[in-house]
Amino acid sequence: MRSVPFQATFLPRMNKPQSITTKVGDKGTTVLLSGEVVDKDSPRTMAYGDLDELVSILGVARCHVKRADVSEEILFLQRNLFLAGAEMATTSEFVKMLRQRIEEPFLEEFEVRRDRWEHSIVMPKGFIIPGGSGSLAAAHLDHARAVSRRLERRAVRMARESLISNPAMMRWLNRLSDFLWLLARAEEGESLSLHQLRTKLDGQRNE
Repeated sequence: MRSVPFQATFLPRMNKPQSITTKVGDKGTTVLLSGEVVDKDSPRTMAYGDLDELVSILGVARCHVKRADVSEEILFLQRNLFLAGAEMATTSEFVKMLRQRIEEPFLEEFEVRRDRWEHSIVMPKGFIIPGGSGSLAAAHLDHARAVSRRLERRAVRMARESLISNPAMMRWLNRLSDFLWLLARAEEGESLSLHQLRTKLDGQRNE
Protein backbone atom coordinates (compact mmCIF):
# COMPACT_ATOMS: atom_id res chain seq x y z
CA MET A 1 0.00 0.00 0.00
CA ARG A 2 1.50 3.30 -1.08
CA SER A 3 0.45 6.82 -0.16
CA VAL A 4 -0.37 9.96 -2.06
CA PRO A 5 -0.52 13.46 -0.53
CA PHE A 6 -3.01 13.51 2.29
CA GLN A 7 -5.88 16.03 2.31
CA ALA A 8 -6.26 17.01 5.95
CA THR A 9 -9.75 18.42 5.44
CA PHE A 10 -11.01 15.12 3.95
CA LEU A 11 -12.87 17.18 1.37
CA PRO A 12 -12.14 17.09 -2.37
CA ARG A 13 -10.88 20.23 -4.00
CA MET A 14 -13.40 21.35 -6.60
CA ASN A 15 -11.90 24.66 -7.76
CA LYS A 16 -12.27 23.67 -11.40
CA PRO A 17 -14.67 21.39 -13.27
CA GLN A 18 -13.74 17.72 -13.04
CA SER A 19 -14.82 14.72 -15.10
CA ILE A 20 -16.73 11.95 -13.39
CA THR A 21 -14.17 9.60 -14.99
CA THR A 22 -10.86 10.08 -13.16
CA LYS A 23 -9.04 7.05 -14.70
CA VAL A 24 -7.35 6.56 -11.31
CA GLY A 25 -8.76 3.05 -11.02
CA ASP A 26 -7.89 1.79 -14.48
CA LYS A 27 -5.26 -0.54 -13.03
CA GLY A 28 -7.52 -2.04 -10.37
CA THR A 29 -6.58 0.29 -7.54
CA THR A 30 -8.34 3.12 -5.76
CA VAL A 31 -7.40 5.94 -3.41
CA LEU A 32 -8.70 5.90 0.16
CA LEU A 33 -10.10 9.01 1.79
CA SER A 34 -6.87 9.27 3.76
CA GLY A 35 -4.78 9.12 0.58
CA GLU A 36 -3.42 5.57 0.44
CA VAL A 37 -3.63 3.59 -2.80
CA VAL A 38 -5.15 0.11 -2.32
CA ASP A 39 -6.55 -2.68 -4.47
CA LYS A 40 -10.21 -2.41 -5.36
CA ASP A 41 -10.88 -5.79 -3.76
CA SER A 42 -9.13 -4.95 -0.48
CA PRO A 43 -11.12 -5.44 2.74
CA ARG A 44 -11.64 -1.68 3.03
CA THR A 45 -12.99 -1.16 -0.46
CA MET A 46 -15.18 -4.25 -0.24
CA ALA A 47 -16.68 -2.90 2.99
CA TYR A 48 -17.42 0.63 1.89
CA GLY A 49 -18.60 -0.75 -1.47
CA ASP A 50 -21.26 -2.73 0.39
CA LEU A 51 -22.03 0.39 2.39
CA ASP A 52 -22.53 2.34 -0.84
CA GLU A 53 -24.90 -0.36 -2.05
CA LEU A 54 -26.84 -0.16 1.20
CA VAL A 55 -27.18 3.63 1.02
CA SER A 56 -28.45 3.32 -2.56
CA ILE A 57 -31.04 0.67 -1.68
CA LEU A 58 -32.24 2.87 1.16
CA GLY A 59 -32.60 5.69 -1.34
CA VAL A 60 -34.89 3.53 -3.48
CA ALA A 61 -36.90 2.60 -0.39
CA ARG A 62 -37.23 6.25 0.60
CA CYS A 63 -38.66 7.05 -2.84
CA HIS A 64 -41.45 4.53 -2.29
CA VAL A 65 -42.37 4.86 1.40
CA LYS A 66 -45.80 6.23 2.22
CA ARG A 67 -45.04 7.22 5.81
CA ALA A 68 -43.18 10.50 6.33
CA ASP A 69 -41.74 9.30 9.64
CA VAL A 70 -40.24 6.21 7.98
CA SER A 71 -38.75 8.42 5.25
CA GLU A 72 -37.17 10.61 7.93
CA GLU A 73 -35.62 7.60 9.65
CA ILE A 74 -34.20 6.29 6.39
CA LEU A 75 -32.52 9.64 5.73
CA PHE A 76 -31.16 9.59 9.30
CA LEU A 77 -29.60 6.17 8.63
CA GLN A 78 -28.18 7.23 5.26
CA ARG A 79 -26.42 10.20 6.84
CA ASN A 80 -24.91 8.07 9.58
CA LEU A 81 -23.84 5.45 7.07
CA PHE A 82 -21.81 8.11 5.28
CA LEU A 83 -19.93 8.67 8.55
CA ALA A 84 -19.26 4.95 8.88
CA GLY A 85 -18.10 4.84 5.26
CA ALA A 86 -15.67 7.68 5.80
CA GLU A 87 -14.10 5.80 8.70
CA MET A 88 -13.84 2.58 6.70
CA ALA A 89 -12.05 4.52 3.95
CA THR A 90 -9.54 6.06 6.36
CA THR A 91 -6.50 4.35 7.83
CA SER A 92 -5.98 4.32 11.59
CA GLU A 93 -3.16 6.84 11.27
CA PHE A 94 -5.60 9.54 10.15
CA VAL A 95 -8.96 8.42 11.54
CA LYS A 96 -8.87 10.93 14.40
CA MET A 97 -8.84 13.73 11.85
CA LEU A 98 -12.36 12.86 10.70
CA ARG A 99 -14.78 15.60 11.66
CA GLN A 100 -17.41 13.12 12.88
CA ARG A 101 -17.46 9.43 13.68
CA ILE A 102 -20.04 6.92 14.90
CA GLU A 103 -19.46 7.26 18.64
CA GLU A 104 -21.46 6.59 21.81
CA PRO A 105 -23.85 9.58 21.44
CA PHE A 106 -24.79 8.36 17.94
CA LEU A 107 -25.40 4.87 19.30
CA GLU A 108 -27.53 6.21 22.15
CA GLU A 109 -29.74 8.24 19.80
CA PHE A 110 -29.98 5.25 17.48
CA GLU A 111 -31.22 3.01 20.29
CA VAL A 112 -33.81 5.56 21.43
CA ARG A 113 -35.20 5.71 17.89
CA ARG A 114 -35.15 1.94 17.51
CA ASP A 115 -36.94 1.39 20.82
CA ARG A 116 -39.61 3.89 19.83
CA TRP A 117 -40.36 1.92 16.67
CA GLU A 118 -40.32 -1.41 18.48
CA HIS A 119 -42.95 -0.17 20.92
CA SER A 120 -45.13 1.36 18.20
CA ILE A 121 -45.76 -1.68 16.01
CA VAL A 122 -47.53 -4.96 16.57
CA MET A 123 -44.82 -7.59 16.38
CA PRO A 124 -45.73 -10.23 13.78
CA LYS A 125 -45.96 -13.88 14.72
CA GLY A 126 -43.77 -16.21 12.72
CA PHE A 127 -41.24 -15.80 9.93
CA ILE A 128 -41.94 -12.82 7.68
CA ILE A 129 -41.85 -13.19 3.89
CA PRO A 130 -40.30 -10.07 2.30
CA GLY A 131 -42.74 -8.64 -0.24
CA GLY A 132 -45.63 -10.68 1.16
CA SER A 133 -47.75 -7.63 1.87
CA GLY A 134 -47.22 -6.07 -1.55
CA SER A 135 -45.42 -3.02 -0.14
CA LEU A 136 -42.54 -2.18 -2.47
CA ALA A 137 -40.93 0.11 0.11
CA ALA A 138 -41.01 -2.59 2.79
CA ALA A 139 -39.49 -5.10 0.36
CA HIS A 140 -36.62 -2.69 -0.36
CA LEU A 141 -36.12 -2.19 3.37
CA ASP A 142 -35.90 -5.96 3.82
CA HIS A 143 -33.34 -6.03 1.01
CA ALA A 144 -31.43 -3.27 2.79
CA ARG A 145 -31.54 -5.32 5.99
CA ALA A 146 -29.85 -8.26 4.25
CA VAL A 147 -27.15 -6.01 2.77
CA SER A 148 -26.55 -4.44 6.19
CA ARG A 149 -25.77 -7.92 7.52
CA ARG A 150 -23.18 -8.38 4.78
CA LEU A 151 -21.72 -4.97 5.59
CA GLU A 152 -21.44 -5.96 9.23
CA ARG A 153 -19.56 -9.13 8.25
CA ARG A 154 -17.12 -7.03 6.23
CA ALA A 155 -16.62 -4.75 9.24
CA VAL A 156 -16.00 -7.73 11.52
CA ARG A 157 -13.20 -8.86 9.21
CA MET A 158 -11.74 -5.35 9.17
CA ALA A 159 -11.78 -5.24 12.96
CA ARG A 160 -10.16 -8.67 13.19
CA GLU A 161 -7.38 -7.47 10.87
CA SER A 162 -7.01 -4.25 12.92
CA LEU A 163 -8.12 -2.06 10.01
CA ILE A 164 -10.75 -0.35 12.14
CA SER A 165 -11.05 0.07 15.89
CA ASN A 166 -14.36 1.62 16.91
CA PRO A 167 -16.48 -0.48 19.29
CA ALA A 168 -19.40 1.97 19.09
CA MET A 169 -19.55 1.70 15.30
CA MET A 170 -19.38 -2.09 15.47
CA ARG A 171 -22.34 -2.18 17.85
CA TRP A 172 -24.18 0.32 15.64
CA LEU A 173 -23.66 -1.91 12.58
CA ASN A 174 -24.77 -4.97 14.53
CA ARG A 175 -28.08 -3.31 15.46
CA LEU A 176 -28.70 -1.67 12.10
CA SER A 177 -30.40 -4.73 10.61
CA ASP A 178 -32.88 -4.81 13.51
CA PHE A 179 -33.75 -1.16 12.91
CA LEU A 180 -34.32 -1.80 9.20
CA TRP A 181 -36.53 -4.80 10.00
CA LEU A 182 -38.66 -2.59 12.26
CA LEU A 183 -38.96 0.11 9.60
CA ALA A 184 -40.08 -2.48 7.06
CA ARG A 185 -42.76 -3.78 9.40
CA ALA A 186 -43.94 -0.23 10.19
CA GLU A 187 -44.20 0.62 6.50
CA GLU A 188 -46.14 -2.58 5.76
CA GLY A 189 -48.67 -1.93 8.47
CA GLU A 190 -49.67 -5.59 8.44
CA SER A 191 -46.91 -8.10 7.80
CA LEU A 192 -47.70 -11.58 6.54
CA SER A 193 -45.97 -14.55 8.10
CA LEU A 194 -45.09 -17.61 6.05
CA HIS A 195 -48.15 -19.43 7.40
CA GLN A 196 -50.47 -16.49 6.72
CA LEU A 197 -49.16 -16.09 3.17
CA ARG A 198 -49.69 -19.78 2.44
CA THR A 199 -53.26 -19.57 3.79
CA LYS A 200 -53.93 -16.50 1.66
CA LEU A 201 -52.60 -18.14 -1.50
CA ASP A 202 -54.52 -21.36 -0.84
CA GLY A 203 -57.71 -19.33 -0.47
CA GLN A 204 -57.09 -17.54 -3.76
CA ARG A 205 -56.58 -20.85 -5.56
CA ASN A 206 -59.86 -22.22 -4.22
CA GLU A 207 -61.89 -19.22 -5.34
